[in-house]
Amino acid sequence: MEGSSKRSSKGNKEKDMYHIIHKVPYGDTPYVKAKHAQLVEKDPVAAIVWFWKAINAGDRVDSALKDMAVVMKQLDRTEEAIEAVKSFRGLCSKQAQESLDNVLIDLYKKCGKIEEQIDLLKRKLRSIYQGEAFNGKPTKTARSHGKKFQVSVKQETSRLLGNLGWAYMQKSNFMMAEVVYQKAQMIDPDANKACNLGLCLMKQGRYEEANSVIQDVLQGRLPGSDDCKSRNRAEELILELRSMQPSLEPSDLEGLDDDFVKGLEQLMNEWGPVRSKRLPIFEEISSFRDQLAC
Repeated sequence: MEGSSKRSSKGNKEKDMYHIIHKVPYGDTPYVKAKHAQLVEKDPVAAIVWFWKAINAGDRVDSALKDMAVVMKQLDRTEEAIEAVKSFRGLCSKQAQESLDNVLIDLYKKCGKIEEQIDLLKRKLRSIYQGEAFNGKPTKTARSHGKKFQVSVKQETSRLLGNLGWAYMQKSNFMMAEVVYQKAQMIDPDANKACNLGLCLMKQGRYEEANSVIQDVLQGRLPGSDDCKSRNRAEELILELRSMQPSLEPSDLEGLDDDFVKGLEQLMNEWGPVRSKRLPIFEEISSFRDQLAC
């Protein structure tokens, strides 16, 4: 009996280690089989089949839908993943909706659906300044590479603005991208967004301003300046800047709706002392609009 107990204990430990190493949940449900196919057998097609079965069976639907979308993206079945998330997110919990939005943003980015990406990002930003994000809490728990960490509303707002700025850059709407990156840097500055802001200014022929922004990264004045990717990119931008000849490309403010701007202003006013009725960057936009109207 004692030997049998030892063997049983050893078997349980080995089983536990197996689940820890492969990050596979316990059980024999469709979702567990899907994760086994994805992570152990490395068979993404079979994993998708089991994820579908899990969703239809109501087995951990939140996780099954998100995981299935990720696997579909890896197989370049992005359009199918978008339709799946949009069709079945109604079966998921309220808590899962925010992360499903993030999955959709990645999918839109992958297949070049810029307008859809912009609309969703602006909707998420509106939910923040209307007090609907994080279920009204100042922080939320996020997960990356298996590690949990806390994200503040400010950090999330800056991250979303950064994504929005990048989407506008894909449309070559560099003035709108600049506005968004300026806003993001006022909330939670970092080196990566500074490089993108510098590129926006370069595209508009504002080389001295671009140089000043990029130098902030090279001089280590911003969080993330010591990151190799950000530093290398800043150095590449400076080299590109030196090779450029002055030329100003016209830009427009298409898509900058008043209620969206007012909502962002309101959010900023809540986070710091109000220097003026409107933030300087939006004063600049207003005067630009007046010029267009003349």
